Amino acid sequence: MYEIFVQLCQEKCVTPYRVSKETGVSQAALSTWKTGANTPRDSTLKRIADYFGVTLAYLKGQTESRTQGEDELEEYLDMLRNRSECRMLFSLARDATKEDVERAVAVIEALRRTEGGG
Repeated sequence: MYEIFVQLCQEKCVTPYRVSKETGVSQAALSTWKTGANTPRDSTLKRIADYFGVTLAYLKGQTESRTQGEDELEEYLDMLRNRSECRMLFSLARDATKEDVERAVAVIEALRRTEGGG
């Protein structure tokens, strides 16, 4: 995980010292993180992630997506790749107007309510 921090520092051309000063994260916390003696709390990591404009999950090495929107987009792409019914809906909606899509969503929601209540 510290390797991701180092990479982000290099990309932004900042030193760990500067990150420490600008985020309020102590140099000691960064130092023990570097040696592997300790991992900062999530609240501390979140300040670092916010500083670099990435998600906490990315900084922790839990995802390759740097931003929340990328995670959501990747989820949608996975659905399109793996679920034929989603591909069919996407294909049908490709040329639909906003109103067409809103009506289709309303129908799907009504069907779900009927299923759940029946």
